[in-house]
Amino acid sequence: MIEALDHVAVAVRDLDRAASAFGALLGRRADWREEAAGERHACFQLANMALDLVQPDGPGKGGERVRAQLEAHGEGLWGLAFAVSDLAETRRVLARRGAPTGEPAALLSTDAWSLAFIDPAATHGVTIALAERTRPVERRATPADAVQALDHVVINTENPERAVALYGARLGLDFRLDRTNLQWGSRLMFFRCGGAVVEIGARLGADTGDAPDRISGLAWRVADPEAAHARLAGAGFDVSEVRAGRKPGTKVFTVRAGVPGAPTLMLSATPQADEE
Repeated sequence: MIEALDHVAVAVRDLDRAASAFGALLGRRADWREEAAGERHACFQLANMALDLVQPDGPGKGGERVRAQLEAHGEGLWGLAFAVSDLAETRRVLARRGAPTGEPAALLSTDAWSLAFIDPAATHGVTIALAERTRPVERRATPADAVQALDHVVINTENPERAVALYGARLGLDFRLDRTNLQWGSRLMFFRCGGAVVEIGARLGADTGDAPDRISGLAWRVADPEAAHARLAGAGFDVSEVRAGRKPGTKVFTVRAGVPGAPTLMLSATPQADEE
């Protein structure tokens, strides 16, 4: 079954420009590039997942999928791919749980992954794939002022119970915490997935609706928030001040602009989001 968050996909129109921007954000260069099924990829491998920038490029079902995303939503956060060790068995189990992967259009292979996309009707607006790695993960040493890993990905929903049913019951992620924050007017639910967290956010007092869920941001871990802040400010990013995090001893800051459609938070490497 699902073992971890394998990668987050970002749809872009200009791969070289986006790779340069995200490389500056993360403090590292892309680990590999590839072309497959009408797509071009630039991938950044971090300690607990990869960031996959995807641009359509010529004919192919993959390129068609990316073009459709760009036409409907523009550049930005697109989808999640969860790591599995046995793609066929995971597909079988999820089909029985009401989260099937279609045949054959939902299947895609690259040099790095074999992917199966879950039926969009079951994922409530968020593109979700299952990823079986076809080559080993290689990780490089990371400077102190660079991003170390993903802490959490944020998904907004109008229907929190529907989200619990998907991420907890169907996908089988570890439901760690359900927190109501009156000051923020929000309900936050945290699902542990390997070394990262999927955070589901819903507004308190809002009517339950059927609108699609959406990925709304990424929170990255850095070893030295002040050093990371200085590096990003020096690179021309629009960053907030470094401030205290929700949990004593943590520090955070926001990157307000600088990469295509990906709201960004930087925070201390520990403790992690479901404890913050």
